[in-house]
Amino acid sequence: MIKVLVVDDSALVRKILTEELSRQPDIEVVGTAIDPYAARDKIVALEPDVLTLDLEMPRMDGLSFLAKLMKHFPMPVVVVSSLTPRNSENALQALRLGAVDVICKPGSAYSTQNISMQIIKAVRAAAHARFDRGTMQSVPSTGSVGSVGTSGAAGTAGAAGAAYAGLPKVGLIHTTSKIIAIGASTGGTRAIEAVLTALPADTPGIAMVQHMPPVFTATFAERLNQICRMEVREARDRERLVPGLALLAPGNYHMLVEKSGANYYVRIKQGPPVHHQRPSVDVLFHTVATSAGVNATGVLMTGMGGDGAKGMLAMKEAGSYNIVQDEATSVVFGMPKEAIRVGAESEITPLQHIPASIMKQITRGQVSAAGT
Repeated sequence: MIKVLVVDDSALVRKILTEELSRQPDIEVVGTAIDPYAARDKIVALEPDVLTLDLEMPRMDGLSFLAKLMKHFPMPVVVVSSLTPRNSENALQALRLGAVDVICKPGSAYSTQNISMQIIKAVRAAAHARFDRGTMQSVPSTGSVGSVGTSGAAGTAGAAGAAYAGLPKVGLIHTTSKIIAIGASTGGTRAIEAVLTALPADTPGIAMVQHMPPVFTATFAERLNQICRMEVREARDRERLVPGLALLAPGNYHMLVEKSGANYYVRIKQGPPVHHQRPSVDVLFHTVATSAGVNATGVLMTGMGGDGAKGMLAMKEAGSYNIVQDEATSVVFGMPKEAIRVGAESEITPLQHIPASIMKQITRGQVSAAGT
C-alpha cells in the first residue's frame, strides 16, 4: 500500500486529490495539510511514502519547503502545479530541487479525468523511484531530478501504427549524416540535462521525447538551451535535424523523423496516444528505425512503463546502436528494463557514461561511412 500525504492550501484540490487517489486499491491517503508547517508535523507522525505538494501556499512557498525537505528528510515528492508559463519555470526548479514528478493542477486545461490518471501514475512512479540522498547531493547545480508528465501501461499496437503509418522506406546504408534519438519519462529531466550538457556543440542532430504536458516542454527546452553547448529548442513541424541542434517534442504532440534526400527532419502531429502518452517515445523510435536505421543512435533512459521498448527494438533490427540507462542510475527502471527484456539494447550503461557512449558510437559510425 502506498501511503500519500496531500499538501495544498486549496480545500477543493485536497478533496479532489484525496478522492481520486483513494479510489485505487494500492493507494491510501493518510492525511492532508494546508501548508508546509502542518505538512512537516504530519510527515513525522504519518510517515507517508509519497508527498503531493502545491507550490503556491501561505506562510511558506512550496519551493522553499521542498529545498528544506530534501536537505533534512528526503522523500518522493510529486508537485501539483497550475499550467502556466510562470508555474512551468517553478516546476522545473522543483525538479532541480529533487521532486520526482510534476502534474497539472485540477482546474487547469486538463479534465478531472485526465488529472486523475496523471496523479495516480505519478504517485505510483514516485513510490518506485530510487531516492538516494547521497546521489542527490552530488548532482551539479545545473542538474535536476525527476520528470514532468507521466508514463503508463502499454497502449495498443494499432494506435502506434496509426501514429507513424505511411512513412517511406529508405535504404538502410551508412551515410555521413547521423542522428540521435532520446526517450525518457519519470526522472528524465535530470537524465536529459546530464547527457546534453556533456555533449559537444557539433554533436549530430538530436530528436528527444520527454513525457511532459504542454507549456512545460517549451520551458524545459529554454532551460536546456541556456546551459548546453548545443542549441536546444521545442521542435517545429518540418524542422531539419542538423548538427548542433537538439529538438524536444512539444507536449501533446507526437514527433516523427522523416528523411528527404540526405536530410532528416521532424514532423509534429497529433494522432492517438501511445502507451497513454503523446508524445510517445515508441512513435519517435519507430520512425527513426524507418528513416535512419544504421545511421541512428538510440538512447532510452529512466521512466515508468514500457514506452520506447518496441520502437527501440525496431531501431536495433534496422541497424541502429542503442544505449539503455542502467538500473542503478535510473530514477524508475521501467522503460529501460522493458527495452532490455525485449532485447532492444546494444549497451547498458550508467547515466554518467551515456554521453561518452554516444560520441564513441558517432565516431565509429563516421569511420564506417567514410569507408563505404
